Amino acid sequence: MRRFTLLFFVAAFISAIAAFKIVKNNASCTTNNAAPRKLSVTDMRKTKFVYLEKYADQIKAYTLKNNFNTRYCFMIDMKMASGSKRFFIYDLQNDSVLQSGLVTHGSGRNNLNDSAVFSNEPGSNCTSLGKYKIGKPYYGAFGVAYKLYGLDKTNNNVFNRFVVLHAHPCVPDNEIAPRYICRSWGCPTISPLFLNQLRIYLDKPGKPILLWIFDR
Repeated sequence: MRRFTLLFFVAAFISAIAAFKIVKNNASCTTNNAAPRKLSVTDMRKTKFVYLEKYADQIKAYTLKNNFNTRYCFMIDMKMASGSKRFFIYDLQNDSVLQSGLVTHGSGRNNLNDSAVFSNEPGSNCTSLGKYKIGKPYYGAFGVAYKLYGLDKTNNNVFNRFVVLHAHPCVPDNEIAPRYICRSWGCPTISPLFLNQLRIYLDKPGKPILLWIFDR
């Protein structure tokens, strides 16, 4: 009887050790298969707008050659719907989108829908594609505005067309897509709040910031 009892306890002890090893191994598997790290806001922005790096590479070379700000630039993607945030403040050193906002496109003369049409002709009321130098601020009909100088053949008439960067209350702060926002006569018009965010970069002393309006 004593021998049977001793064998019983030995068997139970061995089973307990085996069970402990199984639990320990399972715990190791759980640790090794932990959930992937969540993307930071910066990572998510970079992943979503990774195509902007293609334009940023060209801007880096252009800003160095033409005496522009080499840290920040602005990009407007006219392929996106007007109700989506398509005006990007871009960090050229870190290849990341810092902020984004809504921006209008030109109405055109006979364009009845929200599709963007492009022209450099005076009186066309259209957006002009290309690279822009953002000039000094002034106070105009819509408050603080910034003169724009077209740097390409596709937008070299914008100064004479009085196309400027300014704000208007008709542009909301938040995305409303698939609905669209108001249109302009060619000016890249943004919300008053977003203009205040841009002024953090625009009003710093130093080299001018490059704006590129493109239709990828």
